[in-house]
Amino acid sequence: QVQLVESGGGLVQAGGSLRLSCAASGLPFRNYAMGWFRQAPGKEREFAALGWSGGTTSYADSVKGRFTISRDNAKNTVYLQMNSLKPEDTAVYYCAAKVKSGIYYYTDNYAYWGQGTQVTVSS
Repeated sequence: QVQLVESGGGLVQAGGSLRLSCAASGLPFRNYAMGWFRQAPGKEREFAALGWSGGTTSYADSVKGRFTISRDNAKNTVYLQMNSLKPEDTAVYYCAAKVKSGIYYYTDNYAYWGQGTQVTVSS
């Protein structure tokens, strides 16, 4: 049974930092690129960051320079370090596992999703 479990969300002041974690089980973790998406109230789910098994990363322009994705293949865990947080970063953040092929910012190219963790940034 495949499970992705996010943790680390919470309330933080603007300019602060949070680190999200996503623990994966039930899948060959090294065979998947792992992504982070976010969804604000009333908005579509949007791509934030992606980390391939070999260490290559990709970021949305809205988070580039502030967020860092990393992964520990031995622990089947992917992280999202979020610095210099802004109120517009407020959203539910989702971890997702992507198959090898497909455009990385399309949600339909991700086979598995976590339940999400809430991040709220106050001004």
